[in-house]
Amino acid sequence: MLARGTAPRTPAGFAMQEAVVPKSRVRKRTVYTPPPPKSARRKVSAPWVGPTIVVCLILGLAWIVAYYITNGSFPGMSALGAWNLVIGFAFIIAGVTLSTRWR
Repeated sequence: MLARGTAPRTPAGFAMQEAVVPKSRVRKRTVYTPPPPKSARRKVSAPWVGPTIVVCLILGLAWIVAYYITNGSFPGMSALGAWNLVIGFAFIIAGVTLSTRWR
């Protein structure tokens, strides 16, 4: 039992001290300012973007299908060899890239 006015002791016999914590200051809040109004007009892509996306995707797919169906014997395709796949995928990638700009 502890006598009045004495600090409790730890098992090692040292007196425990209470930590002095400073009182936190009250921060002044700024007045709420609403965000600026957004414009009612939505961004719209150019009218050529949508049809160009469709054309690129269909053209790339048609190029690859024509290469496989004709076994590369189609006039002009035989000289390109496996590059026909690169050309077909380039059209497809162009269509997908354009689709990121469509709003």
